[in-house]
Amino acid sequence: MANRPDPKFPTFSDLYNHLLTLPAPLLPPGKSTSPSLTSSIAALSLHPTLEVAFHILNNDLPSAHFLVRHMQSPPAYEGMFLHGILHRIESDYDNARAWYGDVSESDIFHHTWHSGKDDALEFIARVEKLKKEGKGDKEALEKQSLDEIKKVIEWCRQQFGEKRVEDASGAWVKPDENNRKMAEDMVSGGEGFRNF
Repeated sequence: MANRPDPKFPTFSDLYNHLLTLPAPLLPPGKSTSPSLTSSIAALSLHPTLEVAFHILNNDLPSAHFLVRHMQSPPAYEGMFLHGILHRIESDYDNARAWYGDVSESDIFHHTWHSGKDDALEFIARVEKLKKEGKGDKEALEKQSLDEIKKVIEWCRQQFGEKRVEDASGAWVKPDENNRKMAEDMVSGGEGFRNF
């Protein structure tokens, strides 16, 4: 049986407008802003990239990461870009820069960062400086973070619409051999960023 939308947020616009009232995601939140929204977001059964972006707006980074890991190689540039944004918010700046670099020639990146890759990387550097040194205009960076996410949502909304996606497997990509090996090494304690 399919999920039914939350009666409080029965449409994309209802939920999106509510998410825009929450604090802008910029630095690691520790926990989601509103845990009850996790099921509301999932119940809309949006295209996975829109669902990831909504989880990011709610600072529900584990849910966003769970979904985005299925979209981490071409042609899923929107998922790859969201992966970079997610790492930026998690304060994993080197990983964020790598993801931004991987998608810097994509349509979604150009839609979001008209001024180019250098400005996007400078934004990451300013967020990093705020996190590590406490220097910078947090309010301006929060606004820029929210603007970036809104532009990604706008692009994904134009590409995929707001309709329910009952079978999201079409959005998943099979990673190429290099990405598969890197993920395997990360999980098995090889040379990746995480050891379990």
